[in-house]
Amino acid sequence: MEEKYCQSCSMPMTGAEDMYGTNADGSRSEDYCLYCYENGAFTCDCTMNEMLEHSLPYMVEANPDLDEDSARKILLDYFPMMKRWKQ
Repeated sequence: MEEKYCQSCSMPMTGAEDMYGTNADGSRSEDYCLYCYENGAFTCDCTMNEMLEHSLPYMVEANPDLDEDSARKILLDYFPMMKRWKQ
């Protein structure tokens, strides 16, 4: 099974059917979690760096062997490739 991650905050969504956001028509968004996307709009008007800093503590908590600097480097490499932040 392919891992799915929110294309805004990087939260894992694989196997978590209740974690998906909603499109404007009420259907499930396949790209964004419920914290980032609701009724077809982003819930937070923030920059990529602001979202990265918001996501950082959750990544460190989920990966205890990862220090904050290493986690930040991973997110800095990953975030620009996500749909919301891709240029």
